[in-house]
Amino acid sequence: MPKLTIKEILEEEEAGLDLELLAGAGGLAKTISVPRIQKPGLALAGYTQSLHPDRIQILGSTELSFLDTLPRAQAVEQLAELCRHNLSCLIITKNQDPPDYLVAHANAGDTPLLRTRHLSSNFIALLTRFLEERLLPTSTLHGVLMDVLGIGVLIQGKSGVGKSECALELILRGYRLVADDIIRVRFKLPSVIFGEGMDLLHYHMEIRGLGILNIKHLFGVAAIRERKKIDLVVELVQWDDDKEYDRLGLEQQFYSIHGVELPFVRVPVAPGRNISTIVEVAARNQLLKEMGYHSAREFQDLLEKRMAETAHLHSHTIIGDDLE
Repeated sequence: MPKLTIKEILEEEEAGLDLELLAGAGGLAKTISVPRIQKPGLALAGYTQSLHPDRIQILGSTELSFLDTLPRAQAVEQLAELCRHNLSCLIITKNQDPPDYLVAHANAGDTPLLRTRHLSSNFIALLTRFLEERLLPTSTLHGVLMDVLGIGVLIQGKSGVGKSECALELILRGYRLVADDIIRVRFKLPSVIFGEGMDLLHYHMEIRGLGILNIKHLFGVAAIRERKKIDLVVELVQWDDDKEYDRLGLEQQFYSIHGVELPFVRVPVAPGRNISTIVEVAARNQLLKEMGYHSAREFQDLLEKRMAETAHLHSHTIIGDDLE
């Protein structure tokens, strides 16, 4: 499971967290492994059963104002009880000054005490987004990720089956490349999978016979995008006459990535089949399904209705003949 030290969070610059260290430098090696945060208002009031010490604790105006309303001895005791739980980190928002006893407890217990200029709501949004990017499960997959009509299509298959050639044809039709060959996939709450290219291979595609092509330079920035939510997985396989392939589309198959079930179709490759067209139509069909329209099921319903009508007419004819 990915982890971040408090020191790494403190030194982060690109996320715009704007953190500074106030106390507890001895605890900067503590780690965070969950992207959720907590505001310890109830814990400061004495109810610590729902406290999660492994989460970053945010102290905003409400929490510090509550401490100011308490007699100093009680405030010190409440804070001491909170710090006994070996908190991973405390962060004060709005550039507020911490009470001296909070600084003392942070130093005594090696609990990192940080401060940011952001309002609590803004900072929580920034921090949550940063932690989700860095802590949620990630992995790499082999394939090509395309944006086709707003549908993120992950094209997979064995080496040499024609994944990149299919993607290149889609690019020529005006669709966008996200990544070729190696795709970094990230899980994002609540149940979304995003794909993006690796730094070294970004915007590049390998076409056998041509070599490595820079799609951004060849077709412009409109032909690429940084990342895309994966909505559909298409596997290209060599045609096998001994295998039966889905001809109706009634059975929905799924492909699991980090526990998220994604719609999956298997497309057999053979001479004369325009694979890029099939992939484009698969994306269009997935778009219809997301809008609540399933063409195969509609066809099945119409067929069953026609069969029922035919059976009813046939039975009525037989009964009429018997009566005569």
